[in-house]
Amino acid sequence: MYGYLILQLLSLVVGAIALALVLKGMLLIRRRSEPGTRLAIDAGVAGLAIAAVTYVVASVPLPLNFAMPPAMHAMTMDRTPASLPFGAVLEFLARKDRFEKVADIGRDPNDVPAPVGARTPRTVRIEVRAAEVVSEVAPGIFFNYWTYDGQVPGPMYRVRVGDTVETTLTNDPTSLHPHNIDLHAVTGPGGGASLTNVKPGETKAFRWLAKHPGLYEYHCAMPNVSTHNSHGQYGLILVEPEGGLAPVDKEFYLMQGELYAMGGIGKKGLVAFDTQGLIDGNPTYVTFNGKVEGAPRMRARVGDRIRLFVGNGGVNLVSSFHVIGEVFDTVYPEAAIGEGSTVFKNVQTTAVLPGGAAIVEFTVDVPGKYLMVDHALARMNKGAWAVLEVEGEEVPAVFAPLTSKEGSADGDDTRRP
Repeated sequence: MYGYLILQLLSLVVGAIALALVLKGMLLIRRRSEPGTRLAIDAGVAGLAIAAVTYVVASVPLPLNFAMPPAMHAMTMDRTPASLPFGAVLEFLARKDRFEKVADIGRDPNDVPAPVGARTPRTVRIEVRAAEVVSEVAPGIFFNYWTYDGQVPGPMYRVRVGDTVETTLTNDPTSLHPHNIDLHAVTGPGGGASLTNVKPGETKAFRWLAKHPGLYEYHCAMPNVSTHNSHGQYGLILVEPEGGLAPVDKEFYLMQGELYAMGGIGKKGLVAFDTQGLIDGNPTYVTFNGKVEGAPRMRARVGDRIRLFVGNGGVNLVSSFHVIGEVFDTVYPEAAIGEGSTVFKNVQTTAVLPGGAAIVEFTVDVPGKYLMVDHALARMNKGAWAVLEVEGEEVPAVFAPLTSKEGSADGDDTRRP
């Protein structure tokens, strides 16, 4: 128990003695006293070297993944810890020309599959490709994303209760790391991860029964799990209840995620993965759909009923999801749907847990731009926002400016006691 502490103390003592010998040798040189000069200096230098090596050996901590389950200690096939070591950087640079350069990493929030509706159960086939690509977080800032089907988040999938789902995962030959897929909708070890461990170039498949309705996250569960997820490997799968969901005018797909990049926010060029930031839970960027948004991609018209499928890829932060200027008239908390599930009404902000999801619905009554945010608002500075642009006629009875000449003399003044 005390071995490392004693070794550190001994190294400090040896270092102090060695330093004294070096100083003594230097003093003898100044006094032009030859006897013992070389011996003192050589002994002092040797002692300093021994003390330094001993102190380093006694001070080296366990690898960052030491507290993980034993089966998850590796990030790569060569059992390296959850980091981006120097050797991996060199390997990445040596193979950089093989990585796909994705023009737009952010999945279009309009990319929502058609409703399943009232059809009977059947066999559904899902094919997924794991790929490591390079794309921009924001203009001029590039990151090595690990993806499903080349974008973040991965595709949204849609099945119904009772469906048999055949899921095939292929790891692109250009990948540097093995990958797999864990679908939270799956009943079985690892959510399918135990059956889909694929090295670069491999393909594996498995079959599962969709037993529970709800909106579920899927993600890579290959060691180190948090490293894979925080590179962008996550998405959502909706299991509709029997009879399907009530129809709406617009459905959108949003996932909050965290990116950890060395050099801090705003550093340009290709940024390396920041393991310490991951462990500390301090992401460099917090984004909706993989990157800092540019032009709005969600559009609707006044009177449209909106349904948002919202997920949180994590890996550290709870999202306080909010639409500025709207109230969610219906919230399915934690994306629980189907018989017996709780439904919330008239909600301003809803929690979306890491590895979880929520479904929110509202009707847009007034035209304008509606900002969707994580209401831990400092995260907006890191990219946690998106825009819904609503077109249509103004509705003064709902929202309008008030001039100094307007107003009702008979109106109540809420400031009066």
